[in-house]
Amino acid sequence: MSDQTALEEKPEDETEDDYALRDRVVNAAVEAARAGERAQLEEVFEPLHPADIADLLEQVEIDDRNAILKLAGDYIDGEILSEIDEDIRDSVIEALEPEVLAGAVRELESDDVVDLIEGLDTEQQGAIIEVLDVVDRIAVEQALSYPEYSAGRLMQREVVIAPEHWNVGDAIDHMRAQDDLPEQFYHIILVDPRHRPTSYVTLGRLMSSRREVKLSDITEESFRTFDVTEDEGDVAYAFNQYHLISAPVVDEEGRLVGIITIDDAMAILDEEHEEDVLRLGGVGDESLSNSTLEIVKRRFPWLAVNLATAILASLVISIFEDVLAAVVALAVLMPIVASMGGNAGTQSMTVAVRSIATRDLTAANAFRVIRREAGAGLLNGFIFAVVMGIVGLVWFGQPMIGVVIAVAMVINLLAAGLAGVLIPIVLDRFKIDPALASGTFVTTVTDVVGFFAFLGLASMVLL
Repeated sequence: MSDQTALEEKPEDETEDDYALRDRVVNAAVEAARAGERAQLEEVFEPLHPADIADLLEQVEIDDRNAILKLAGDYIDGEILSEIDEDIRDSVIEALEPEVLAGAVRELESDDVVDLIEGLDTEQQGAIIEVLDVVDRIAVEQALSYPEYSAGRLMQREVVIAPEHWNVGDAIDHMRAQDDLPEQFYHIILVDPRHRPTSYVTLGRLMSSRREVKLSDITEESFRTFDVTEDEGDVAYAFNQYHLISAPVVDEEGRLVGIITIDDAMAILDEEHEEDVLRLGGVGDESLSNSTLEIVKRRFPWLAVNLATAILASLVISIFEDVLAAVVALAVLMPIVASMGGNAGTQSMTVAVRSIATRDLTAANAFRVIRREAGAGLLNGFIFAVVMGIVGLVWFGQPMIGVVIAVAMVINLLAAGLAGVLIPIVLDRFKIDPALASGTFVTTVTDVVGFFAFLGLASMVLL
């Protein structure tokens, strides 16, 4: 049985994710690299998409990765490079032979080259730019001159344009005569004599119209332009909100300088969503490719903040030492109050942060959202107050303990609902990323309020 057949066979009872790399594929690539068998390595790579090969390179140890890269040689093309996680991209580029890197980079469109090199140091950027053709080199250097995370960095320079007065036949003849059209494009951009985009025509409308039809008669209503300095996050939001496929990018004088396509916009949207999820967990921009030291550096600051807030909660508890010493049952029930408040606050916070990211939570509806979350927290508080009141009575046989934890539950879940939505709103107003900072503050509020309410009520009622 050949290695390829073994790789393609799938036992009937196998339950692995269809889109995840099989362990046997990764192991086969590593074994081929260690044995120096290029033909075997190519057999492993052959059925894989460039994104899968990039994933494979990210999953193996650095020594095995370098061995694979060295053996694969010119099999590593531009598509694979553009899919590799930026955390290991610089080490991959360093491991490639200069001629292999040059060949791979020349295959890429300008926006992909910019995405590939913008995170590299100046020396590595210069080495890659040097191997580009003159036209591509100028395009990439200009793109890098625009602000980071701007439309100018995201756009590609390869654009299909046509004068406003052309008809369908003129456009088709022009495209057939060209040998350097972009590999993929969705619109023909119509420009005025000053090279300012005025509208666009989809390829579908173009190919379904008669030759004599004017391009200006079959333009799309969805046309809009983006300024070259506009934030890429805003661009991605507009693509998603208005169902755009592609859109022109203009300079400060309104002249066409490039185009952004839906695949690039959605990649940015996906990155922002992933970033929000990571930041909600307090880990920032982290991936499986990071080293142990890098992970420690990124996690330590927020763990330190969390320690400080935990000390604050402990200080609240220390105020009521006499109560805890007198009624030991409180120490048993206290974590329940804190845990319920923390979970409720996290629920409200997650919804609020997501709504802020998607521009759904605004000044116009903030009060309604706050009122809704407070109401939900209050109602949940009453429901669980009844439950915990009964638990406290049955467990410890003291009715007042049940009353204390019931009232504390109502107070803490109300505070959790309010904190979960108010804290992200306030942080956003002060231009602080709510996804990054909200979790720690919400947890602090629910812990402090929960402990203070529970132990404070206990000191008044039980002593």
